[in-house]
Amino acid sequence: MKTIILQTASNYLLPLLLLFSVFILLRGHYLPGGGFVGGLVASIAFVLHAFANGLDKTRTLLRLHPAYFMPAGLAIALLSGLAPMLSALPFMTALWYPTPAPVVGMIGSPLFFDIGVYLVVTGATLTIIFTISETA
Repeated sequence: MKTIILQTASNYLLPLLLLFSVFILLRGHYLPGGGFVGGLVASIAFVLHAFANGLDKTRTLLRLHPAYFMPAGLAIALLSGLAPMLSALPFMTALWYPTPAPVVGMIGSPLFFDIGVYLVVTGATLTIIFTISETA
């Protein structure tokens, strides 16, 4: 189903949905949301684009295979958990930068953990869906 309306709408919705997924990601360490939900919204944005414009155009838009997002996200999440151990604190203890950033708010290890989860969920979801789409 490649209609001109769906193609045009998906080209406008992709950046909006990605921006919304980043909003959900950044909102997550204060209120409901976070890396998992933000990653799902980002995946939905790319899946919508793939349905409308074809899988090849979406792959060129991503530039990297989504499977590369998973180890990067796992590394970021693991490092955010190990960082407190450098200060003789227990694993996964929250560390916070003392002054808040203008748009993001407080920056700390929970935010980096959420970013890692965001990348893992986006990579896993897109890898599964793109693999299923290739074989169908």
